[in-house]
Amino acid sequence: MKVGAERDSARTSAFPRPAADEFSPPENGARTRDRRDSRWDEHRRTRREQLVQATVDAVARHGAGVGMDEIAAEAGTSKTVVYRHFTDRTELYVAVCSRVAAQLLPKLRDAIESRDEPREMVAAAIDTYLAFLEADPELYRFVVHQQTLDRPAGHDPISSLSDLVGEQTAAIVGLALERSGHDRRAAAPWGHGAVGMVRSAADWWLRAGRPMLRAELTAHLTDLAWAGLSGVVTPEARTEEDK
Repeated sequence: MKVGAERDSARTSAFPRPAADEFSPPENGARTRDRRDSRWDEHRRTRREQLVQATVDAVARHGAGVGMDEIAAEAGTSKTVVYRHFTDRTELYVAVCSRVAAQLLPKLRDAIESRDEPREMVAAAIDTYLAFLEADPELYRFVVHQQTLDRPAGHDPISSLSDLVGEQTAAIVGLALERSGHDRRAAAPWGHGAVGMVRSAADWWLRAGRPMLRAELTAHLTDLAWAGLSGVVTPEARTEEDK
């Protein structure tokens, strides 16, 4: 290999190897800078993750309306340092939302894939979503209801999360439609509509102080969703002429 050959050549050369602070060939210097840059990149990624976790901890301590001073204090640093890693509050908010998405979506996929029947899949997905917000309502409020932030158009992480959940639901509906001989084009509006319904009902549930058990709400929402879905995913009855 080229690197190994260079090392062997250096060992057998009649000239002494240069000291660390002396001039080195450009290629070696570039590799040294690349390694240094790589180490700093890793440090920055680690520090950003620490600040995201500090934000999550600050939300748990102070609620969804937590401020940057409280976030910085939770991280044991200053707002100036926080802004070295995140250009503004919006960028930090997006990073927290990405963390939530990375935790929630696999749980939704596992819940859906662990069931065989479409109705059971819908119920499992609804219950998983409600379990997430029940376990940490302040974090849910933080990622869903930060409406005052100046978010770039087309980069709303919660819309993206809702879209991803809606796409998974639409995939389930689409498969059921195909099996039942119906047009798959209904899958997208049904899937995304169901997600919007659950999110709206979940918001009410939190505002009302959770007036019923999560299992009850899951059952009600499943009944409501399935009352419509069952009409389009049930196999069409065949007439005598079709038989």
